[in-house]
Amino acid sequence: MIKKLLEISFKKDGGHSPLYLQLASEIIQLICCGILKPGQALPSSRELAQGLQINRKTVVATYEELSAQGWVEPKERSGVYVSSHLPDTSVRAINQNSKKLIRSRQPGYPLIIKRSSDGATIKDPNIEINAVAAPPPLYKIDDGFPDTRIAPIEQLVREYRRFGKGRLTNQFLMYGPEQGSYRLRVELAKFLNRTRGMQVSEKEILITKGTQMAIYLTTQLLIRPGDTVFVPEPGYLDANQTFKLAGAKLVFIPVDKDGMDVDRIEQLCKKKVPKMIYIIPHHHRPTTVTLSAERRMRLMNLASRYGFALLEDDYDFDYHFTSNPLLPLASVDTGGHIIYVGSFCKSIAPGIRIGFMVAPEAVICEAAAIRRLIDRQGEQLLEEATAELLSTGEISRHIKKSHKVYQGRLENTCRLLREQLGGYLMFEKPNGGLAIWATYRKNISASSVALNAGKLGLKISDGRNYFFQPNISKPQNFIRIGYCSLDEKEMATAIDIWKQALTPFAAK
Repeated sequence: MIKKLLEISFKKDGGHSPLYLQLASEIIQLICCGILKPGQALPSSRELAQGLQINRKTVVATYEELSAQGWVEPKERSGVYVSSHLPDTSVRAINQNSKKLIRSRQPGYPLIIKRSSDGATIKDPNIEINAVAAPPPLYKIDDGFPDTRIAPIEQLVREYRRFGKGRLTNQFLMYGPEQGSYRLRVELAKFLNRTRGMQVSEKEILITKGTQMAIYLTTQLLIRPGDTVFVPEPGYLDANQTFKLAGAKLVFIPVDKDGMDVDRIEQLCKKKVPKMIYIIPHHHRPTTVTLSAERRMRLMNLASRYGFALLEDDYDFDYHFTSNPLLPLASVDTGGHIIYVGSFCKSIAPGIRIGFMVAPEAVICEAAAIRRLIDRQGEQLLEEATAELLSTGEISRHIKKSHKVYQGRLENTCRLLREQLGGYLMFEKPNGGLAIWATYRKNISASSVALNAGKLGLKISDGRNYFFQPNISKPQNFIRIGYCSLDEKEMATAIDIWKQALTPFAAK
C-alpha cells in the first residue's frame, strides 16, 4: 500500500490544481479501485510527505479534505484511516501508464438503439467518435456556409457586454421565458413581416438554437411511430434522421428544376394522407432549386384539402441574386397549416445559435413546453444583443453587405469551375443560396476525388448524404459546392488543388 502511494506523481505548473487536491484525487482513485480497503491505516502525514518529497502541510491539507468528503476518518492518537463506512471493493484494473482506473468502452446497462424502418442505426455516417485526430485541411469547400470573417461579431459582442453590465444584467442572468427573449421576438416579428411579407406577432414565435432544434420540436409535436412524412429526394440528412428518430415512415418525393414534384404528392395523398410534408422551397438543400409559384399554390391547396402540416425550412432566404425571392409559403398561410423555421446561422455565422419557429400561438405554447424539458430556454444575453442589432438595422446592413460580397464570389467560382474543371463536372449557376449543385461526368467517383483531394490538403464533398431511398442505388457523383466562406484568392487555390485531385480521371 505504501508503495502505491509513493508512486503518485504531481503536475506542478500553474495550469493544474493545487498539490493537496491532486494527492486527494490519487488517494480516492486507490480507494475506488480496491487497493486501499475500508478501515486500512494510511501513512502519517510526516511519513507520506517524506516519501513523496513534498511539504508536510500539503499532506495535512489532503487528509483534511478527504475527511471532509467522507473518504477517510482521523482517529485521535492513532492516525488516519480509510473510512470504515465505505463498501469493500474488489481490486479493479489499472492503466499502468496513467495509474488510473481503466474505464470500460461499453456501457454497463442496456441501450435503446434508435433504428430506422429498414433496421439501420440512426446516426450520421460522417461522425467518428474515436477517430484519430488528423491535421486540419489547408482549404475546405464546405456545404454552403457564410464567411464568418465578415460577420458583425464585434457589434454583437459590444451589445452583449453592454447588456452584461447594465442595470438589467441580473434579470438576464436568471431564468427567462421558454419562448425566448420578449424583445427579440418583437424585433424578429418586425423583421419577418418587413422582409418576408409575413403577418405575425411575438406570440407566434419561439426562439430556438438554430433551425435543427425547431425541426426536432416540430417532430415531437406532430409525429408518432408509424406516421407518414413526405420528404424531398435528394434531401437533407439531419431532418430525415430527426423524423426517423420519432418513428416516422419516410416517403421520398422527387425534386426537379421546379422543386418537389407536387403531382406525385397529390397522387400519394389520394392513397394515404401524410401527417406532415417537409419542404425547403427556397434554395432547396442540396440542389439549390426554388419551388415554383404554381407548385406552391397547389401544395397549399392540398394542405387545406387533406389537413396535413407543412414544415417549411427557410434556412437561407436572404441570398437571392437574379430577382426578388419568392415569399415564403407561410406569408400566405391562412389555414394554420405551416410551421415556418429558420435561423441567423447562414446570414451571420453557424456558431450564433439563434433560430426561430413561427406557427399558430397554440403550437408555440406546446413547443415551448417541450423546449423547456430539453434546454429550458435560450441564452438571454445573446438574445438581447441580437434584438438590439435587429432594432438598429445592423443585421439588415450586414445582410445587404454580404449579399454583394457573395454574389461576386458566386460569379468568380462559376467562372473558375468552368475554366478549370469544365471537363470534369457539370452545373448550372444557381439563382441564389450559398452553394452550387454539380455532378461529375461519367466514370468519376466523388468519394475517390474527395480522397485524393484530402491527401493534397483540400476537404470537399464525397458525394454521400444527398440521396436516401432504401433499396435503391444511390448516385455517388453529385456534390454541393459552398462558395461563400472562401474569398477569390482562396477559392482559386482550392480549385487548383481540386484539379490536381482529378488528374487520375483525365484519361478516362
